[in-house]
Amino acid sequence: MNDKEIYKLHAEFCKFMGNPKRIEIIFLLGKNELSVDELAQKMEISIANVSQNLSVMKAKGVVEFRREGTRVYYKLANQRILETCLTTREIMLEQARKRVKHLHGARNEISRKRHAPE
Repeated sequence: MNDKEIYKLHAEFCKFMGNPKRIEIIFLLGKNELSVDELAQKMEISIANVSQNLSVMKAKGVVEFRREGTRVYYKLANQRILETCLTTREIMLEQARKRVKHLHGARNEISRKRHAPE
């Protein structure tokens, strides 16, 4: 596999991850195995919606499942997926803090100019 193919796969994975419900599922599963019912309850969405997202995640190899009677339990296929989401979240929050700091600085500068003697 060459670099261009890897970039394409990477982009497809990032596109797949660009869904807030799937990210929430990743964080909820964390190190815990949960049933579809438990996920739906925690997310406050329908079982059908959870199942649909889990189906896509299963196809991408993000989650694994097992059956116990009539219940289906899911877990992350690889803990590094959660670690990657946590790292991405930390970067996002750092960037948000910088933007807020920059906006406060700009607001203070505008305020100083308004109140400066002419």
